[in-house]
Amino acid sequence: MTYQEKASLELSMWKCRMEKPPGFAENVAKKIQVRINSLIPEKIHNAFTTAIKQMTRAVIFGATFTTAKVVNDRTLEQRELRVLERIKFYRNTAAAEGAVTGAGGILLGLADFPIWLALKMKMLFEIASLYGYDVRNLKERIYILYIFELTFSSQSHRNSVFELINDWEKYEKRLPEDIHGFDWLKFQQEYRDYIDIAKLLQLVPGIGAAVGAVVNHKLTDKLGTTAMNAYRIRLMQEVK
Repeated sequence: MTYQEKASLELSMWKCRMEKPPGFAENVAKKIQVRINSLIPEKIHNAFTTAIKQMTRAVIFGATFTTAKVVNDRTLEQRELRVLERIKFYRNTAAAEGAVTGAGGILLGLADFPIWLALKMKMLFEIASLYGYDVRNLKERIYILYIFELTFSSQSHRNSVFELINDWEKYEKRLPEDIHGFDWLKFQQEYRDYIDIAKLLQLVPGIGAAVGAVVNHKLTDKLGTTAMNAYRIRLMQEVK
């Protein structure tokens, strides 16, 4: 089996996971979470949305100037060997950061959110460049946000986001002219609902360090895997 065939097989298996319908337990949990969200005042939702939007925008535009140049003229295997190295680096860095902030109590635990977000976004920018995509392009930055959303969402919402990723060439033609058109409310709700329990446990004295290290390690690795397959889709579609 060639590397291209191996990557295609992995991509097919990943696509099946992205397209599977939500299970019974997830449907119940999602209904409960929706109910809880409906009880939160709209101004609170707006505050969360604005905070995450501004934080994400700052990370995105800041990372643009520190990301390596676009890598061209490389085989898929050469690209992905380098991508796996960067995922390992950010995975280990995020684990160490989670352990430190988790051991530091509530104040440092709260600081984990923006630090970890910055690490994840920086990793996505580097991965995009290694696959040959220029993150100075607004549409590429929006694609990165969809990769992020695809990773940290419920299965029902993941199905919808995957449709966009899987048919990106068609969808990007309908993208908004600026990043303000992105659905920040849905973005922050799905992200918060996905990680809130794990991050609350990180604030518990005695177990915060262990939880922070494991959660950050596991979810950063998951984000890297999602990014690899999302860019494989585009590369393989472009070859056809």
